[in-house]
Amino acid sequence: MFRDTQGRLLNTLRHDVPASLVVSLVAVPLSLGIALASGAPLASGLIAAVVGGVVAGALGGSSVQVSGPAAGLSLVVVDLVQTYGWRATCMITLLAGAVQLVLGMLKAARAALAVSPAVIHGMLAAVGVIIALSQLHVVLGGSPQQSAVANLIQLPGQLADVHGHKVMVGLVTIGVLALWTRLPRRVRAVPAPLAALLAAAATAWMFDWNVTRVDLSGSGVEWAFPVLPQGDWHLVVAAVLLVALLAGCESLLCCVAVDGRHGGRRADLDQELTGQGVANMVSGALGGLPVAGVIVRSTANVVAGARTRCSTILHGVWVLVFALGFGWSIALIPMEALAALLVFIGVQMVNLGHIRKVHGHGEVPVYVVTMVTVILLGLAEGVLAGLGLAALLALRRLTWVTVLKRDGRDGRLHVTVSGSLTFLGVPRLTRELRTIASGTPVDLDLNIDFMDNAAFEALHSWRLDHERTGGTVDIDELHDEWYALTASGARSRPTKKSLPVAPDRWWLPWDQRRRGPGRRTVVSNGGSVQVDCQLTAGAHEYHRRTAPLVRPLFTELARRQQPSHLFITCADSRIVPSLITASGPGDLFTVRNIGNLVPRRGAEPPDDSVVAAIEYATQVLGVHTITVCGHSGCGAMAGVLSAGVRAGSLPGLRRWLRHGHHSLARFIETEGDRLHSGALDVLCRVNVQQQLENLRTYRKVDEQVRAGKLELVGLFFDIATARVHLVPPLRATPSVKMSDGGVLAGEEWGA
Repeated sequence: MFRDTQGRLLNTLRHDVPASLVVSLVAVPLSLGIALASGAPLASGLIAAVVGGVVAGALGGSSVQVSGPAAGLSLVVVDLVQTYGWRATCMITLLAGAVQLVLGMLKAARAALAVSPAVIHGMLAAVGVIIALSQLHVVLGGSPQQSAVANLIQLPGQLADVHGHKVMVGLVTIGVLALWTRLPRRVRAVPAPLAALLAAAATAWMFDWNVTRVDLSGSGVEWAFPVLPQGDWHLVVAAVLLVALLAGCESLLCCVAVDGRHGGRRADLDQELTGQGVANMVSGALGGLPVAGVIVRSTANVVAGARTRCSTILHGVWVLVFALGFGWSIALIPMEALAALLVFIGVQMVNLGHIRKVHGHGEVPVYVVTMVTVILLGLAEGVLAGLGLAALLALRRLTWVTVLKRDGRDGRLHVTVSGSLTFLGVPRLTRELRTIASGTPVDLDLNIDFMDNAAFEALHSWRLDHERTGGTVDIDELHDEWYALTASGARSRPTKKSLPVAPDRWWLPWDQRRRGPGRRTVVSNGGSVQVDCQLTAGAHEYHRRTAPLVRPLFTELARRQQPSHLFITCADSRIVPSLITASGPGDLFTVRNIGNLVPRRGAEPPDDSVVAAIEYATQVLGVHTITVCGHSGCGAMAGVLSAGVRAGSLPGLRRWLRHGHHSLARFIETEGDRLHSGALDVLCRVNVQQQLENLRTYRKVDEQVRAGKLELVGLFFDIATARVHLVPPLRATPSVKMSDGGVLAGEEWGA
């Protein structure tokens, strides 16, 4: 027990303490800036940062998420302060925390993830635009207006009457923020917001510029207990629910995003929501801003090497130490520098990566409507408009039916019906089916998830009519046997799900296809009988069904090989790279070996096969990404974990697994030498990270990565859940986008 305690203490000193210092340096300037944008006392931002670190860090369900004041809530707080006053706003924060606490105890955290990410991203983008427009007036020496539209209208006049020194301070701040990511890595150890404020304060002092200094005298440092808001109680309740739901959704989405970026214990979302609720109650009682999980601080925490919640808690302690011991230094910061920091954050909250993600799912209208409505009408109105449009689009998708027809080489017509078969889709369904000529033999694939009575009646009537005119209909269903179930008159779905058995589902194993490739008996000229293996039969099936469809594509690909990714993965038969990456022919240059290992440069025993593939892919084919993909339950890692294969047995495998010893050493350094139930999968994730490090031992690869021409990506495929997770590299990433309050939705796929 003493050794375990000593090991945990050493891990904390080695990893968590440095990470907490880095995060605290990020948290202090951002907390002050968010308090300024929220129209709240500046001290309230520091209070929320301390409470978010200590209380939410200690009671939350995530080991690495960092909580504090979030830019995404600043628009709500501004409106509440103007309507009810600051002390009443603190009471609303306290009550919102109580709502979050109750929801967490009721295990309702997963329900918050049902909110469309397009709504969240659109809301955050709108908040960023509003913050940038309002604080731009401060940078120019003026005062922000009451609305984004008013700020935009008054901007030309503000530009015509600029105040030189104040504008210069803002330009210095933004310049440092923009150029900081291009500086050497050792310099970037100082967080960009802190460096920008220090540079602005030092420049203003050296040249004796006439700027506005931060004034803490009226910042509400004298504590007074929150008071109940006065006014229509319906509006007060709506404000409490709005703060609770927005802060809760932002925290949970951030928690899910960060959860896939570390190799520790997975987060408990209900416990996280409970911890956030307690933190908001404490923050409101002490006079702090609303607390939520924020992506910038959480990402900085992971990148800095945090292992446990000690880093989050200690970051809150360091912020408290700064506020008590060095609070006087805040008065040296120009207000225009804080405003410029907020302008920079606001611009980055309009994240092009989020727009690309929602575009891929057809949710750009939801994003745009939410953003525009928030800017023009308000936060609550924009969120409701986005949710309403998202619901309408979801209903539209549920009623959309696609009917695809193609001729088969066997003379049969193959018809595939996809979507949800409801009465709204009956007109399109019947219109397409009645174009099929009488007497045609039809293979009908129902790739559907629901069928109501109207759709069944229409489909059944068409089948009877078609068969009456001499045709045949062979119905094959991908999911539950909806047609057979409805035809039998049953009122409930079957207790055991049917296996997907359609012949055209190429991703199914051979033994789960109804008419897939199987063994065939062949009579040779000599009269002997030979039984084809499934692989040979599969090749025959490919020539019969697939080759005619893909021949034009391969004719084009035959001219030149031009993949965009080098994909290094395990030889495990359950890993299908094209399936889990949705890629096609010519996209991936694939290397498969036992354990998805990349031997380090100069490693023993030497292996040139992987090195040759890396050299050819990077220097001849010009790939721009190298991906290492591990998987759960890896047999190679199980061998490494159990000290390899027994001497004398499988000598080649034993020698090969020596290349996994660095992964084992990294695992022991992180987890200790005691095994637990999830140790194997943790090692599999650590192994992916180690192989990414091994790639950097090759000079050409390292040079291309440093030049930004090559990206290294780690993936982890959980076989049991069929989910792909993003595995962060062990080294710090080149830059962390300072869009505090943003959400990294989609870092974990399959959710």
